[in-house]
Amino acid sequence: MSARRRHNYKNLKIWKLGLEISNEVSDILIDFPAYEKYDLSSQISRCSISMPSNIAEGSARTDKSFSHFLDISLGSSFELGTQLLVAKHRKYINQEKLESLEEKIEEFQKMTMGFQNGL
Repeated sequence: MSARRRHNYKNLKIWKLGLEISNEVSDILIDFPAYEKYDLSSQISRCSISMPSNIAEGSARTDKSFSHFLDISLGSSFELGTQLLVAKHRKYINQEKLESLEEKIEEFQKMTMGFQNGL
């Protein structure tokens, strides 16, 4: 059996950017109302953490399987974008923070799709 090539997720720019987004999201959730703890805050936290986590988990798999984990990570990024729009509508974040995160999420999506196409 031949050795399969593995990706070191800690060296991947997409993982680093996903982690940066996740950490930034974690910081803004501190200011969300307490009554959102089990609703929107929880959902935003889970999908932002899912982005780099699925890259890390998929990196230990075959390229075909890794591509599936990248799909999940991308889905989480689109989910996060939607939830941030809800947070903005509810006035939990301002327009500036929304736009900053949207730019990073869009960059993450482009980079991840490019990486996935190269597998």
